[in-house]
Amino acid sequence: MSAGGGKKAIIAALTANAGIAVSKFVGAAITGSASMLAEAVHSVADTANQGLLLLGQRAAAKDADELHQFGYGRNRYFYSFVVALVLFTLGSVYAIYEGIHKIRHPEELSMPIVAIIILGIAIGLETFSFLTAARESRPLKGDASWWRFIRNSRSPELPVVLLEDTGALIGLMFAFTAIGLTMITGDPVYDGIGTLAIGLLLGVIAVVLIVEMKSLLIGESATAEQDRAIRENLTDGTRITSVIHLKSEYIGPEEMLVAAKVAIAPNLDIAEIAEAIDAAEIRVRTAVPTARLIYLEPDLYRTVT
Repeated sequence: MSAGGGKKAIIAALTANAGIAVSKFVGAAITGSASMLAEAVHSVADTANQGLLLLGQRAAAKDADELHQFGYGRNRYFYSFVVALVLFTLGSVYAIYEGIHKIRHPEELSMPIVAIIILGIAIGLETFSFLTAARESRPLKGDASWWRFIRNSRSPELPVVLLEDTGALIGLMFAFTAIGLTMITGDPVYDGIGTLAIGLLLGVIAVVLIVEMKSLLIGESATAEQDRAIRENLTDGTRITSVIHLKSEYIGPEEMLVAAKVAIAPNLDIAEIAEAIDAAEIRVRTAVPTARLIYLEPDLYRTVT
């Protein structure tokens, strides 16, 4: 994922969520709906999260220096991890607390039709944000499923936005249903149940994000397809005969470190070995563009006796 593509989806989400948050707070103030208030807090968390993702991209763009010689690319992983924590603490925990409180102490809603109208507008804006993220993700997803894209992506922003928007749309439907049932039955306890459901939903999404971002932050290797492509392009069948061992790690969403020991055919002089190593690096970078840092160790060919 290019930074530019991810930034487009982030800005779309930020704009939508900011507008949604304001409308939900107005609706919560008018109606007294707990589920509407939980959704408003959720939208504030989402808006803050988009700002964190943009901050992470900016921090990751810093040039490498003496202290961080491989650059600052992992800032994007760090800030995406913070996003997951914010979603859990500010979104999920608050909604669960408010839902339990409203179930135990239900309060009548005033002008619930206002909440229904605002939720309808919010669904439209969230759908715009979700479709933007899906459109940006589709070329990277390829033939894989959406779940596999989220699990295997080494770029954090689009999976984060996709999961947030998915959670927001489902949460809006929970709120819509809860307020609708409250209007039909006259029992405000449904509003509390809807709020609790929103909190549990956000908790599940936050945990998924925490697990995925923690794995990226620690450092993930090349995907299975990338590993296979690297191995195939390291060897040329004549000068480099095999890969003895290979290690890889993403040091940023768009930069992978590759270190390998390769077997060199016998009777090559130093110049020929150097030429073979250089050619192998070019082949690998062509096949896997994110493999920008490549360190190859040639090993002497040994005959088993």
